[in-house]
Amino acid sequence: MSRAIVHIDMNTFFVSCERLTNSELNGIPLIIGGGDRGVVASCSYEARRFGVRSAMPIHMAMKLCPQAKIMKGDMELYSRLSHEITEIIQEKAPVVEKASIDEFYLDITGMDKFHGSYKWTNELAQTIIKETGLPLTFALSINKTVSKIGTGEGKQKQNLEIPQHLVQSFLNPLSVQKIPMVGDKTFQLLSRIGIRTIETLSKMPCEVLQQMIGKNGSELWKKANGIDNNPVEPYTERKSISTEHTFTQDTIDIPKLKRIILGMVEKLAFQLRSEEWLTSTVTIKIRYANFDTETKQCRVQYTSADHILSKTVTDLFEKLYQRRMRLRLIGVRFSGLVRGTYQIDLFQDTEEMLALYQAMDRMKSRYGFDAVMRCAGASFKPNTKNEILKRKSD
Repeated sequence: MSRAIVHIDMNTFFVSCERLTNSELNGIPLIIGGGDRGVVASCSYEARRFGVRSAMPIHMAMKLCPQAKIMKGDMELYSRLSHEITEIIQEKAPVVEKASIDEFYLDITGMDKFHGSYKWTNELAQTIIKETGLPLTFALSINKTVSKIGTGEGKQKQNLEIPQHLVQSFLNPLSVQKIPMVGDKTFQLLSRIGIRTIETLSKMPCEVLQQMIGKNGSELWKKANGIDNNPVEPYTERKSISTEHTFTQDTIDIPKLKRIILGMVEKLAFQLRSEEWLTSTVTIKIRYANFDTETKQCRVQYTSADHILSKTVTDLFEKLYQRRMRLRLIGVRFSGLVRGTYQIDLFQDTEEMLALYQAMDRMKSRYGFDAVMRCAGASFKPNTKNEILKRKSD
């Protein structure tokens, strides 16, 4: 039995959410982002016609489309609407994977014959549009890769159904850039040897691609030939992420405590970005030498940026730690998590800040968390003896 995998993508999700609450934004070039030195989080099709793209610096976007309206963005609104969409899909689909705040995979294998599966998916799409007022595109095919590529093509045409016997003919004329794992560097490398279409790539010997690209060469060859056995992972929303530090000796050294807290925040924020989460609630926990335990929390705008979270946690600690007794444990928890596809808060931070976070995260991912740290938090050294990482799921 052929698999039946659906990919659903909400069209210009942030823009559509804003237009849902303000009809005056319809039909005009719209950019969601922050500040003259910020970057584009999302943009309308009207702005894209001028060359504006996500992650582009705002000042560059405004040069390309000076008549565009810029809005800061409302992650709370986007998160609420994303949750509504998720509930509709989960109520009807047997297996759902929420890939991001506006992107879903569904495995509906065996629900019906292929034509019936497309009809079922179309009815689901119409239900989402009717109940939320938000536009979407979907594609139905035999695996996640082909369905995702189909959704991208469907935005210019219509929702697509790509049965197994048409997969290769559908893929062949497309640019290799349509394959999700192909970035600019890989595209340039392939272009230099004349590989620009998926058809040409699919006919390359797999061994040659491995020599050129490395271990990803085999995976790239499979995707070019319409092969992808990755399962749709059932969606469960994480509730919180936290860490605690127990001292070998009780302490009242406030500068030391603050340095350790900052290190804990940096570690958790890196994990948020790595797993594409944003947090809306921050909690600080302290346990005194006599085992009395106190906590304090506050809400923040959805973010995964160290510099925002560090200040919030430090302020909470100063308000909470009033008894001036020795402490045996401190902890930090981020909760109220939502999916976010951006490394940091694109609505607040500059492109320089974005570049800094991306560079640090690449080094941490490659060489380990403590390969590069801010000086203020360097006192925190994660290890299995003094750190407990808690993950709670629905």
